[in-house]
Amino acid sequence: MPQPLRLRLDLAGGEGVEDRVRDLVERESGCCSFFTFTTTPGEGLIRLDISVDQAHEAVLDALAARTAAAGEQR
Repeated sequence: MPQPLRLRLDLAGGEGVEDRVRDLVERESGCCSFFTFTTTPGEGLIRLDISVDQAHEAVLDALAARTAAAGEQR
């Protein structure tokens, strides 16, 4: 269930995907410390939970809109 200030992405797994996701999370955390990332490997997917504080809600909303648009293009 969607929650305010939180975005959950289920990313297709595969060889090297988890490492790439963790590398991206590390780089984004260094650049944009207002994000909190949690990665959870699963069977065939990597779950990425992203959360922000109230002051950065618009940033998370923009990210959610971009991921939705990317999903529609597939």
